[in-house]
Amino acid sequence: MKPEHRDADGCAMTGGGASDAERVDRAFLARVIEPGDEVAGRWLRELGAAETARRLSEGGVPLPGASEKRWAGLRSRAARADPEEDLAQARAAGVRFLVPGDVEWPGQLDDLGDGRPVGLWVRGRAHARMWALRSVAVVGARACTEYGAHMAAVLGAGLAERGWVVVSGGAYGVDGAAHRGVLGVGGATVAVLACGVDRPYPRGHAQLINRIAEQGLVVGELPPGEHPTQSRFILRNRVIAALTRGTVVVEAAHRSGALVTARAAQRLGRFTMGVPGPATSALSAGVHELLRGDAVLVSDAAEIVELVGDMGELAPAKRGPVLPRDLLEPGARQVLAALPGRGAAAVDAVARGAGTTVDDAVGRLYELRALGYVERHGDSWKLTRQAMISVSSDRRPS
Repeated sequence: MKPEHRDADGCAMTGGGASDAERVDRAFLARVIEPGDEVAGRWLRELGAAETARRLSEGGVPLPGASEKRWAGLRSRAARADPEEDLAQARAAGVRFLVPGDVEWPGQLDDLGDGRPVGLWVRGRAHARMWALRSVAVVGARACTEYGAHMAAVLGAGLAERGWVVVSGGAYGVDGAAHRGVLGVGGATVAVLACGVDRPYPRGHAQLINRIAEQGLVVGELPPGEHPTQSRFILRNRVIAALTRGTVVVEAAHRSGALVTARAAQRLGRFTMGVPGPATSALSAGVHELLRGDAVLVSDAAEIVELVGDMGELAPAKRGPVLPRDLLEPGARQVLAALPGRGAAAVDAVARGAGTTVDDAVGRLYELRALGYVERHGDSWKLTRQAMISVSSDRRPS
């Protein structure tokens, strides 16, 4: 039976399933290969982790698809890699390293093909695979508006209250608001980082990310101590898209990393959703462009769950307020509508307008008077002041 590393709380640190040798080889490759490298991913698929690691360690003829220059760069990294030390640092920080074949490995990541992560460094007590099965990504602008932050927090809280895990990137703006919305209702959330999970980034969110690790999960592809770069942020987004059933974008300009996540979700066959904003807002322009394509407009958590959830999880129908006149019988509503907005009308004119008989119109008018809608003036009838306001608002063009 393989030895299993455990943290101080008794949580498994290895994930179980893959061999210790496979884990060490992949920890080595995680230090050498950049996230999303599909050429290296092909090596892994065709040669396996052990042979790929051996070839990078020993050198020789470059592997297929690698130029001499790139091969030299990889070999330089390989010479400095120390997977045993990385795994030891991870254990000390309460981080486990998951690899394909582990029971806890989120199978959705395999949809990335040769671009799937070499492994996943995970901080937190929850089961990564089980949480990913019922998760939604909520992403958006870092420099979001108050509206964007409000919508992200409300959506995060609403999804959590419905038993969904909310995945985001831990960044400022929409990401942070979504995470806080979930944490505020005691829900489940995952932050996917573009750096080592032992080094929260951005630093201004260190407290938030540490709280996510306590209540949820913090995950990433990069080994302990690694720093983020612009390309790593972009490549991190494919993991957010792959982990989840769908991606919701809340505010995004035309050149936004959140749109990269949404497009990755579309390529993977995941649901893509957008929260609309003002047509005059540059921060909503990217979302609106998504909505002109294949994305679905959503405005609350129920609409998101209707799309990504199980059959029958339908959002309630949305209607305007029920007004007193809505409760009238159809015949009474027709007579009420036949009265002029101003002035009085004779009974026969009302009957013609309502398409009924004079006797029926008289009966309906007395009924409406008892309800306060009309009043009699000699042989004619007119709307009361309150009914006049109500009926005129109904007749206003929309």
